[in-house]
Amino acid sequence: MDKIIHIGSDHGGFDLKGKLSAALTVKGYTVNDLGTFSEDSVDYPVFGKKVAEAVLKDGSFGIIICGTGIGISIAANRFKGIRAALCHCSEYAKLAREHNDANILALGGRFMDFKTAEEITDVFLKTEFLGGRHKRRVDLLDNI
Repeated sequence: MDKIIHIGSDHGGFDLKGKLSAALTVKGYTVNDLGTFSEDSVDYPVFGKKVAEAVLKDGSFGIIICGTGIGISIAANRFKGIRAALCHCSEYAKLAREHNDANILALGGRFMDFKTAEEITDVFLKTEFLGGRHKRRVDLLDNI
């Protein structure tokens, strides 16, 4: 997998998006910031869509952030082939990758400090999909 990470947020995730983008760049990832680019109020579905389309286009991972992570993950999951997982801890991120082959990480910018978000992101990006019985289930998801 390429080391490109598509990232997007609404105003509720703007601050966390900036901090995560900087940390990922230091770690050697190429970060494709798809907005928002200010703390002005915007609509989260726009950014969930942008990240989902970018992930589908090149097969890289995505990160989406809104105030809770809920709305933006719902928006991204409207796209066939996207498996956006809202993760509150590293164990969720590990299992989302291992069992669900999640390709987008969703975070809640108003409910998570940077250190926790960075830990979750690191686990998400480093964990491999296990395949096997999980592949059958992911295929079922993708064929709904």
